[in-house]
Amino acid sequence: MEPEKTEQVAQPVEPEQTSGQSQAESQNAGAQNVNYGQNPNYGQSQNYGQQGGYQPNYTPYDPYDHTSEFTAKDISDNKVIAMLVYLMGTIGIIVALLASKDSPYLSFHVRQALKFTVLEVLTGIITLLLFWTFIVPIAAGIFGIVLYVCKIIAFFSICKGNAKEPYVVRSFNFLK
Repeated sequence: MEPEKTEQVAQPVEPEQTSGQSQAESQNAGAQNVNYGQNPNYGQSQNYGQQGGYQPNYTPYDPYDHTSEFTAKDISDNKVIAMLVYLMGTIGIIVALLASKDSPYLSFHVRQALKFTVLEVLTGIITLLLFWTFIVPIAAGIFGIVLYVCKIIAFFSICKGNAKEPYVVRSFNFLK
């Protein structure tokens, strides 16, 4: 007796369902079965967080950046004196006023440094008037540290050749 030969018919293999696929998607993928190891989204646009279409180069406008108002020669000639304005306080302001009277770049930084000086004097007066409280001298000390950090940021902005209004004093409209 010969063993009976059975004909085996190849059954289509269903792809495994991943956790992100629904059952309908996995059945659809099994019916097509055309991927052959390729990315199923091949050829389709991937927007990766963009809002589709042509994206022109956009430079944001900073209303506190006044660098374009000054010439490159004016900035390079008066950069060191403008740095002294923030580092030396009132003495730096006097030196800057005596050193270059006709520089718009330097006068811009003198005005910004005067705003810092006014804030420092007002903070000192309030601290002297309310020194007997516990919280006012502490708040004045913290505010003094914030002003000092803003002066350092303004100093490094001058080092880069920018003319930006410093953070704390930009909201004060006097000495514009």
